[in-house]
Amino acid sequence: MRFADIPGNEDIRRALTGMADSGRVAHAMLFYENEGCGALPLVLAYFQYLNCQDRHDGDSCGECPSCRKISRLIHPDLHFVFPVNTGSKVSASEKPVSDTYMEYWRDLVLADPYFLESELYSALGIEGKSGNIAVAEAKSVISKLSLSSVEDGYRAIVVWLPEKMNAEAANRLLKIVEEPPEKTLFLFVTHAPDKMLQTIFSRCQSFRIPPLSKAQVSEILESRFSVSPDRAKVLAGISGGSVGVALSMIGDKEEHGEYAVIFRKLMTAMMSRDLTAALEAGEDMASLSSREKQKGFCIFAADCVRKIFMIRKGLVQISNAAEDELPLLSDIAAGTGDGFCDRAAGILDRASALIDRNVNARIVFCDLVDRLFLSI
Repeated sequence: MRFADIPGNEDIRRALTGMADSGRVAHAMLFYENEGCGALPLVLAYFQYLNCQDRHDGDSCGECPSCRKISRLIHPDLHFVFPVNTGSKVSASEKPVSDTYMEYWRDLVLADPYFLESELYSALGIEGKSGNIAVAEAKSVISKLSLSSVEDGYRAIVVWLPEKMNAEAANRLLKIVEEPPEKTLFLFVTHAPDKMLQTIFSRCQSFRIPPLSKAQVSEILESRFSVSPDRAKVLAGISGGSVGVALSMIGDKEEHGEYAVIFRKLMTAMMSRDLTAALEAGEDMASLSSREKQKGFCIFAADCVRKIFMIRKGLVQISNAAEDELPLLSDIAAGTGDGFCDRAAGILDRASALIDRNVNARIVFCDLVDRLFLSI
């Protein structure tokens, strides 16, 4: 992965290449993105640049042995850590760590480095479960770093979603993150830095990866994923700057349609003050087939709330609301008070966090409906 393959984020690219060129390379770095906005491709391009044997013009060559190995994710000094759980693709008696699923991780990243969390769990065969990074993973990392690097360059531990790391695992890694072996990097990619263990977070140099522009999302969709220009433009407009979200809308039209039906039912009941119908919508949310889909609904609804807020402010043109959803969102915007959007966003975020903690879904969504009903 070369920087040239990643549109956007020029300022971050210059900062990363400047660090590498000066030799002042931070040993622990945190890349914070909205899901699917391109932090992982940037991390891979950075590691490739660091190890390139013929870098020039602010980019890696892409042709030397190190570049070829990194681009195929088979470099012996590039290690990945990501949330896992027991699933259909591994032995039930085996205690899974990232290495257990490495072939599926590589296939997914090579096909689509902008993937969403739910897509990872699907690729690993752990749908319906919450992934986590447990103490066995920390032991595996420490074991790897106790050995010398294979090649004469930098080695890296790329941790995808460190917020999924439990406290015991984080505490096991704390000392080695703080004082790693020479030329060893910890590169963290997070969607929720506020949920990371503070002792890990405080030891990292942080970079905020902002959402991409519509033009950049459209360019990536067309050039890398062969989406037609017209379709790419539409998807870019409603993706919120996330390539991953745009791609998910291609593959999961049925799923997003299901979310839209439930959201319409919920808000119609709310606007007519029909608590029974609203609670029925809550049952529909709880009946979604997996926790990832339940979280997906919360994310979808939160995006609708953002659009409602923009419409209330008279910013319809930049709300990215699709034509078929605009009448409903406009009606909600007209029928709700000034503080509704702020309250609703907090309620939906709380519900998503509770689902992530394996709280009973019926309880979570009944509570969500009650809170929304009182806030409207």
